[in-house]
Amino acid sequence: MKNNPRIINAWCLYDWANSVHSLVIVSSIFPVYFSATALNEAGGNVIDFLGFSVKNSVLFSYSVSASFLLIALLCPISSALADYSGQKKAFMRFFCILGSISCSLLFFFTQETTTFAVFCFILSLVGWGGSIVFYNSYLPEIVTEDQIDRVSARGFTMGYIGSVLLMIFNLTMILFPQWYGGLSGSMASRISFLTVGVWWFGFAQLSFRNLPDAKRKERPKTSESWIFNGFRELKKVFDQVQRQKLLKKFLLAYFIYNMAVQTVMYIATIFGSDELKLPAQSLIVTILLIQLIAIPGAILFARLSGKLGNIYALMIAVTVWVGICVGAYFVMTEYQFYALAVVVGLVMGGIQALSRATYSKLIPSGTQDTASFFSFYDVTEKVSIVIGTLMYGLIEQLTGSMRNSVLALLVLFVAGLLLLWRIPSQKVYRVHLETEEIS
Repeated sequence: MKNNPRIINAWCLYDWANSVHSLVIVSSIFPVYFSATALNEAGGNVIDFLGFSVKNSVLFSYSVSASFLLIALLCPISSALADYSGQKKAFMRFFCILGSISCSLLFFFTQETTTFAVFCFILSLVGWGGSIVFYNSYLPEIVTEDQIDRVSARGFTMGYIGSVLLMIFNLTMILFPQWYGGLSGSMASRISFLTVGVWWFGFAQLSFRNLPDAKRKERPKTSESWIFNGFRELKKVFDQVQRQKLLKKFLLAYFIYNMAVQTVMYIATIFGSDELKLPAQSLIVTILLIQLIAIPGAILFARLSGKLGNIYALMIAVTVWVGICVGAYFVMTEYQFYALAVVVGLVMGGIQALSRATYSKLIPSGTQDTASFFSFYDVTEKVSIVIGTLMYGLIEQLTGSMRNSVLALLVLFVAGLLLLWRIPSQKVYRVHLETEEIS
């Protein structure tokens, strides 16, 4: 039965549980700690990793890229197996446990254990990304289409609130160590990694308790193992995606504009630090500001989509992102950076929630392979992150300026906007979907 409040609450609670990883580990405390800890014996930033000499910032970037590439390879296969075996929640739980434990093990990250910490960081990202694809795939199963935008936005809102609350607690340990018996900055950071793992694992159990088990599909009588049947399931869903013209159009548009969105999210603090020379306190304020503004932003765009349709609402969001890139190119002062952060937060939550909701609506009605369908969405997102961040860094390396990289993101947003223009509005594409399904 769809629109069950208990199940919807359980689903949203997983966003509350896992979003702390994105904020504390990926965006704020861990990168700063990594830069200060992953050093050689002389205190330099070029370290030995598996026999290779590499700069610590480059190693961090490569670790993120490797994680998302691994997720992109694993998720289509695991989601196909989950759909075929009816074990969607079990797969989601496995990735959650992998990520939360790996995150907790970062507590042991010191200068002497850098290699160990890099692998823990990579596995924490794999666990996070792997669980998200199954989490997202629940959305069209637990709510009716008219509620998808609202519930998707509510999930992101819960995630932003939960992550900000835990981050504030972790920042008090770092900024006010006297409140906690005089903790060192290093120990406070390491405890924060542990709290993220415990928070993620603990609240996730409440979600798993109430999320429904997937319906097990009837297996064909064959001598082949269920693993090979899982691969066959993946191919079948891929063929379905190929036949869904609007779904393909949206995935292409999403791939282009999300490449720019995710890159902005990952490099915002670096831009403020290196290009504008902002102090650490200002960057912390900026991160919190973006997260807090993203809450009403997600709700605002959910309401906007109800009036204009998902595609038009997305086009408005992407247009605002174009303006953000123009502003970022010319921003010079700390307060201009704050103003830009407010606008980023406003559309960040909105475009993420709307993208997920739009894809949910474009999946053929009545399909049981939702995890497999969402694996394509997840792969699109992860590959776009890899390409976007690599492109941003390459342009900066070649030109010597992050502002030129921002112009490249501007081009991506314009291209994404033009691709969205090719997709009919919400009311129209329901007719197209019905026609596609009949044919």
